[in-house]
Amino acid sequence: MKVVVDRSKCTGLGICESLASAFFEVDDDGDLLLLKEDIADHELAEVEEAVQSCPTEALRIVS
Repeated sequence: MKVVVDRSKCTGLGICESLASAFFEVDDDGDLLLLKEDIADHELAEVEEAVQSCPTEALRIVS
């Protein structure tokens, strides 16, 4: 499974970073950096929480 970002929807609020910091980081310019996209089984719950918590629905998990 992989996480993907819709850059046209992302506003860089950083909720995803606070929930899954191994995957997401908001840089000094407010842009979201995707640190890694492949999700291991033991990481799935935290990434799912980050995806569900995104207020702009900019994140998705794909297989």
